[in-house]
Amino acid sequence: MYTIFAILIIITSILLVLVVLVQNPKGGGLSSSFGGGAGNQIMGAKKTTDFLEKATWFLATALIVLSLASNFAIPRNTTVESTEIKAQDMIDDAVIPNLPAAPVAE
Repeated sequence: MYTIFAILIIITSILLVLVVLVQNPKGGGLSSSFGGGAGNQIMGAKKTTDFLEKATWFLATALIVLSLASNFAIPRNTTVESTEIKAQDMIDDAVIPNLPAAPVAE
């Protein structure tokens, strides 16, 4: 399930980058290449700007929702008991150096 969220986040990010790069911050961008004053045409200058702005907001919102939803899909296999067992195993597996025996008093 997490893999699906990761793929959707990557696709959404790429689309968001492309939509933002198509826009021109001065308002000329893609809309100016369709003839400037053709505001009443389908996908004309004004409608292109509206579409790109709505697409940007939609993709940004989708990216945030997918990112938050992916948090719940992350596999978590740790419990308190398994952590305690793992800690004890690490202590048991630790290499304790062999110290020389204490001198015996004669």
